[in-house]
Amino acid sequence: MIATPTIPDKTTHALPPTDSQARVSQFMRQLQDEICQALERIDGKGRFREDTWERAEGGGGRSRVMQEGNIFEQGGVNFSEVYGSHLPPSILQQRPEAAGHGFYATGTSMVLHPRSPYIPTVHLNYRYFEAGPVWWFGGGADLTPYYPFAEDAAHFHRTLKQACDRHHDEYYNVFKRWCDEYFYLKHRNETRGVGGLFFDYQDGRGELYRGPDSQGEAARYSQEVGDAGDRSWEDLFAFVQSCGRAFIPAYEPIVQRRRDTEYGERERNFQLYRRGRYVEFNLVYDRGTIFGLQTNGRTESILMSLPPLVRWEYAYQPEPGTPEAELYDTFLKPQDWLNFKASS
Repeated sequence: MIATPTIPDKTTHALPPTDSQARVSQFMRQLQDEICQALERIDGKGRFREDTWERAEGGGGRSRVMQEGNIFEQGGVNFSEVYGSHLPPSILQQRPEAAGHGFYATGTSMVLHPRSPYIPTVHLNYRYFEAGPVWWFGGGADLTPYYPFAEDAAHFHRTLKQACDRHHDEYYNVFKRWCDEYFYLKHRNETRGVGGLFFDYQDGRGELYRGPDSQGEAARYSQEVGDAGDRSWEDLFAFVQSCGRAFIPAYEPIVQRRRDTEYGERERNFQLYRRGRYVEFNLVYDRGTIFGLQTNGRTESILMSLPPLVRWEYAYQPEPGTPEAELYDTFLKPQDWLNFKASS
């Protein structure tokens, strides 16, 4: 592994501990193990196939994929750890002060595509990055239902908020808004789902929102909060650990609540149609997909987030008064899910 230089300069807030890479890498591996073990227990049939891979420029990872389980039609849980001397353009665009340094990045990412249309697709990604004096944590988790159940969205958000509140009173408030902003299909004018958390470039300095939309709701709220206070590397690492371990408590109760709900061809076709939105987002906007492809990662691992089956339909419009229409009218728009009151 390369030794990433950590020379202080005016961009440095607080240098990471000397064993930072090893500690985060160990946690990300452990998180992958814990999530995979829990998902095999929940599914009852499916087992993860593991493929290890190496990256020619430096590093590698473990890709685990479950197919044709009782619950999960396909799901992937990846761990990666990559390093090199040339930063990808997507990073330099956001953090130009990292130019000229070697980089190190590690993380765990996951996407689950259940077979039942009543169980939401779910995504998780937590990551860590170093390049010379620059370091940060990023990640989050979000829920993409196909049928509208307010109690499921509320439970998911409530559990993530509890993980956030153990570390900072404003983490959930800012990162929930950032998630609504990030997981948004501009060409469709709709969110990908009911959101969750999203954050990036967290190095303990300044305002919490570090995204591109300075006029958006996340930025406005973050500006109102102001400087989030001095947060050390250790503080942020502890926060990411809490978020990662909140995933199973956030998602499993939803699976158990919906797993035996009967469905027919109508619901299945709608699920496959809505999966097309997931494909569109991941191939057009997703930062992790772009970073992986730009750094010559393993293509099969990068694209494991795509569903096994999907369909597109020209000029689809849901019938008024149906659950499908409610999804469009309410659940694909940002909401305060903690206090949301269903219309019926």
